[in-house]
Amino acid sequence: MNSTHKHFITLLFLCISLFMPFSAGAQVNNNKKQTKKVHSSVRKKPDVPDEDRHFTAVDAEYTRAVAPGVRVTFDKYNTDSLPDETITVNGVSFVMKGVRGGVFTMGSTFGKDSSAILDECPAHKVAVSSFRIGRTEVTQALWRAVMNMEPSYFKGDNLPVEQVSWNDCQAFIRKLNALTGRQFRLPTEAEWEYAARGGRQSHGYKYSGSDNADDVAWHAGNSGGTTHEVAGKKPNELGLYDMSGNVWEWCQDYYGYYGAGAKTDPKGPHRGFRRVRRGGCWYYLAESCRVPFRNCDKQSLSHIIIGFRLAM
Repeated sequence: MNSTHKHFITLLFLCISLFMPFSAGAQVNNNKKQTKKVHSSVRKKPDVPDEDRHFTAVDAEYTRAVAPGVRVTFDKYNTDSLPDETITVNGVSFVMKGVRGGVFTMGSTFGKDSSAILDECPAHKVAVSSFRIGRTEVTQALWRAVMNMEPSYFKGDNLPVEQVSWNDCQAFIRKLNALTGRQFRLPTEAEWEYAARGGRQSHGYKYSGSDNADDVAWHAGNSGGTTHEVAGKKPNELGLYDMSGNVWEWCQDYYGYYGAGAKTDPKGPHRGFRRVRRGGCWYYLAESCRVPFRNCDKQSLSHIIIGFRLAM
């Protein structure tokens, strides 16, 4: 082998030795990239609808309400227990019951719930923050103590006030807040239904506190054509009376159809023509006293079948 051949072979080996590390390195880098892709696909969380990300899992029991396999925490929401509070205004006392927040199924499933009506559907998950709500409907005695007048058709200190419009309720609340320095209001529709269902103590009853309307509600079948003193029937799981029956109760919300998405502290539509009223009454059949049953009216309407309950 002459010197020319030797130089050529040496040069060839040199080129091969320089190229091989580069190729091997490229292969290693490619393997790393593929590994990263595999790992990232393994670590990827399942997609969760935006509305489900709003949920606060107040404890392990309520994580079932969110998307399967996804644990969501609600640190920023108020889910503490609130003590009951007795408030006295011009010699008349009333109790505001503390309701600890949580997650519940609001509404009904059409076809599954035999009594379901279209505007109760679809059933959907709702998270509610802690709040207080009146142990009873506002009585005529409390209305007079605040407003110094009596609008009701049926008369009695412990009868629920009626013939009050949604607008009248707002005037009452403004004056009550001025007298007490508190922030009373009407309950939202979601708060109302959560409380009527019994909050975290719910047993899933058809009516508020029982599957038997006569246990908990004054309705057309047992009222004798009149309202009755508050707290005359059994309370529900939270110690609330007459959430079913006696008088309809105004809620803060405008009336609107439900959506299927989960919600947190919903306040109803931003605008509308009618306000929600809930709970059924002494003049309607027992079916109207079912917990998810909905109704509505113009906010200027006052009637002997409509009263209200306070929240804060």
